[in-house]
Amino acid sequence: MFLRLWAGTTASGLATWALPFVLGLAVLHHDLSAAGLGLVLAARTAGFLAAVAVGGVLADRHSRRAVVRWSALAAALAAPFLAAGLDRSLGLMTAAAALAGAGQGACRPAFQALTAETVSPGHRRQANAAMTMAVRSSTLAGPALTALLATLLDVRSLLLGIGLPWLVAALVPGNGAGTAPDPNVEPAARRGFRPGFRAEFLEGIREARRHPWFLAGLAALVAVIALGYSATSVALPLISRDRYGTEWVLAASMTAYTVGALCGALLISRLRPRSQGWAAFAGLAAYGVAPLSLALPVHPLVVVAAYAVAGIGIELFNVPWFTATQREVAPDKLARVSSLDFLVSYGLAPVGLALIAPAVDAFGVTPVLAACAAACFLVPTAAALAPGSRHFSRTAPAPTD
Repeated sequence: MFLRLWAGTTASGLATWALPFVLGLAVLHHDLSAAGLGLVLAARTAGFLAAVAVGGVLADRHSRRAVVRWSALAAALAAPFLAAGLDRSLGLMTAAAALAGAGQGACRPAFQALTAETVSPGHRRQANAAMTMAVRSSTLAGPALTALLATLLDVRSLLLGIGLPWLVAALVPGNGAGTAPDPNVEPAARRGFRPGFRAEFLEGIREARRHPWFLAGLAALVAVIALGYSATSVALPLISRDRYGTEWVLAASMTAYTVGALCGALLISRLRPRSQGWAAFAGLAAYGVAPLSLALPVHPLVVVAAYAVAGIGIELFNVPWFTATQREVAPDKLARVSSLDFLVSYGLAPVGLALIAPAVDAFGVTPVLAACAAACFLVPTAAALAPGSRHFSRTAPAPTD
């Protein structure tokens, strides 16, 4: 069953990472303006953020496989409308992108909860590592496969084709027939009553507040994503062009980050640190070397190596973080707490991107990068002091967890 879940995650990842690349090709072919590209991508992000909270509630209320199926079908349905609107109706493309983002967002907490539902506690670390490797592989394979297909197909056909992986994601996990329900999971439908959406979402927030290490981890994620990741996203293309005079540094650094993340996921699937929370926060803090390398006049290979270290570190955090959440959070609230994770960490990223560019104009790129690097180092360090952060648990976890 986990293999089917992994295949569905991989398919959804391919579709997710292929879409921006195809839309970029549409700009190159003058089928879509640069401003239109920004609007369509913003609509997809808005759809994601709006649906991720809804998806968390639905996945705790109903069958999680059904949530995956219907949300992936919604994303698949968006593909023909994106193709129909290309070079004809920006409004139609914007609405379709919002639908695609909503399907993607609703899938995420359901996939996260399904991993805990499908895999025994002793094997969840390896399962989460396999899932994150699927996502990271998609960041390489999605654009690469799309570029290969672009030599044979036009942009409209490529947009239509993005619906196919979403169909795979919808159908592969199955409908749960023949799978015994987790006895620890008691969704509202089985309890005999169904509180409102707001009440159930607030119940998920209350569950998250029971775990100080989780709140501290969210704060650290916000600092790294909204500041560190946003700063490097804005600064890396500029520094690659202005300091090094080549786009090679940009391409090599992003590839090194993804390869590093794959290596980090493989490494943490085998490691068992005694203080897994502290080790995870150290990995998250390692992202600071990326903005720091851009702030200093170093050889371009140092920048590439820094991005590889950042990629390794981010997965040294992600895999134990997901595993601990699945272990510590009440099973019937897991999807809602996971949706809160995605909502906060991803939701504040656009805010960081919107603020970094004006800050660079006002203060210069080097001071902004230095400040963001400091935040990446210091905030996870402070988060490691929160109660329970040493083991991502209120008590030391069992060796098998």
